[in-house]
Amino acid sequence: MYKRGIYKIVSNESLTDTVYKMVLEGDTQYITAPGQFVNVELPGKFLRRPISVCDYDDKSVTLIYKVVGEGTEQMAAMKPGTELDVLTGLGNGFAVEPTVSKPLLVGGGVGVPPLYNLAKTLVAAGSIPMVVLGFNTVGEVFYEKEFMALGVRTVVATADGSYGVKGFVTDAIKGEKLEYDYVYSCGPMPMLRALGGMITVPGQFSFEERMGCGFGGCMGCTCKTKNGNKRICKEGPVLRTDEIIW
Repeated sequence: MYKRGIYKIVSNESLTDTVYKMVLEGDTQYITAPGQFVNVELPGKFLRRPISVCDYDDKSVTLIYKVVGEGTEQMAAMKPGTELDVLTGLGNGFAVEPTVSKPLLVGGGVGVPPLYNLAKTLVAAGSIPMVVLGFNTVGEVFYEKEFMALGVRTVVATADGSYGVKGFVTDAIKGEKLEYDYVYSCGPMPMLRALGGMITVPGQFSFEERMGCGFGGCMGCTCKTKNGNKRICKEGPVLRTDEIIW
């Protein structure tokens, strides 16, 4: 179930040249699982902007977004105190599997944020995950220290080798010889496809897709799975790996 509400910007700061962190104050009771997203209405724009939830508590929600167009440029310029019309509690998030003892979390670029609250949730449940974060270059790296502060082993890979392990997240997993029995991941499609072709354990992947409404009404983000057609905004964005059709 989703809920529409008015949220006030508490802070809006840059983490890198193009990535921003926005904290909103408001009702978060409809956010029930890591990996869900919100849909932000922007003045003058017809469609809302879907943004993954990085973290939340009982009175605020943290969003991390990348400036890629006019909408996100508009968000980046917003000041504390600005009020936004937001839909919360959208999407099917990550499910914490109680039988998993060695979860591996793999994020790429702006796929990193939803894994942060997932890591917190796993730690609170008594399971200490390992985290692999992938970026193109050192200037794009963010949230490494935040994951480490949770007490989880955190490995960073950069495609150009300017920081951490040189290469992609798959190279880091192989190079660090990580042992895991379940994989949670969010990131660009090429990364998810490569990761899906490498792992032999079950998992859950979060997908990105262009969305119209964000709550399953327009059918615009429908994709085929082994269990039939599913809407990324409603039955997703998280799908189990055994139902994904690559």
